[in-house]
This record gives sequence, structure tokens and C-alpha cells, in this order.
Amino acid sequence: MTTDFTIGDRVTLTALPPYIKTADPMPMLRPADTLQVGDEGIVLDRRPAGYWGVKFGRGSFLVDSQFLAKAEPESADEEDL
Repeated sequence: MTTDFTIGDRVTLTALPPYIKTADPMPMLRPADTLQVGDEGIVLDRRPAGYWGVKFGRGSFLVDSQFLAKAEPESADEEDL
């Protein structure tokens, strides 16, 4: 399943890939546990082969679209009385 994101979209990491590649000009491999399932990030750009540049709290990484989902917007469940 291919999901298209827009630059600036908030996304959630739905599963851990075998490894994480940094989105630096010279990418480096990092262990998968650098990030955790449920971490939210912001889409920076689209890369070839279904990869997205995503800015997480621990840095920017290249993540395959199969490991990402659009983040649910935070909703106020409070009732106005």
C-alpha cells in the first residue's frame, strides 16, 4: 500500500524497519532502535523508491512509506458547557 504524504504532514512511525538511514547529505545507517514505534515526525521531502525524509525528535531520517502513517490530529474531547 502506497501512501502519499505532503511536505509538512505529521506522520507516525507504525513499525520499525530493519535499520534507519539518516537523511544527511552522506547518509549513515543507524540501529532501528534509534526510533520507537509511535514516534511522530514531520515530512521534509520525497526521496526515490518510496522513501521520505522525516524530521523526528532524534534527527532526520529516510523512512520507507510502508513504515509511516499520517498522524491523527489531536482533538479536544472536552465538551463546551
